[in-house]
Amino acid sequence: MIKVEELTYNFISRFCDFEKDLVLTNHFHSDWEADILVVDAEGFSHEFEIKLSRSDFKNDFKKKYQNAKTAEKFLKHDKISCGDYICNKFSFLLPMGMIKPEEIPPHCGIVEFDHNPDNWQTIFHEVRKPGLVHTENFWNLVDKDMMLKTMARNFYYKKLEVKGKLEELILPPKFSGGK
Repeated sequence: MIKVEELTYNFISRFCDFEKDLVLTNHFHSDWEADILVVDAEGFSHEFEIKLSRSDFKNDFKKKYQNAKTAEKFLKHDKISCGDYICNKFSFLLPMGMIKPEEIPPHCGIVEFDHNPDNWQTIFHEVRKPGLVHTENFWNLVDKDMMLKTMARNFYYKKLEVKGKLEELILPPKFSGGK
């Protein structure tokens, strides 16, 4: 079975233009994490949620979140379907035939993949294009400076993890972004 990291790499290298798009993986936003978040040059965003098992897919519709500012509780997909969502489009990235299209809400796009472990090729099929959740520009909904600072901090921590140094260093508690 293909690893999530390999699938993500194959997908973004095939469909994303790094010259024009901001492409983030495992990016935390809007009270949850996006497996793949793409913001195009015009400022429109598309989240791709990777699901490798049927149970993981079903659990995605049970996810409850609480807004940090208002304490409002909500289900993720209720928020998406009513348009009260940060991304302009939302799609699922799934193994071929794992979920029937009629089991997926109509506003969600569906991209299926077929991975051949013999030659390590992954083929993607767009089963359904996503509906537009709203037309507001992503950068009008996000504090761009804070997002860039968070991305820089996260990149630094990832760099430490990759080098295997994080466990060896004695560091003060993680900084919160405040002064």
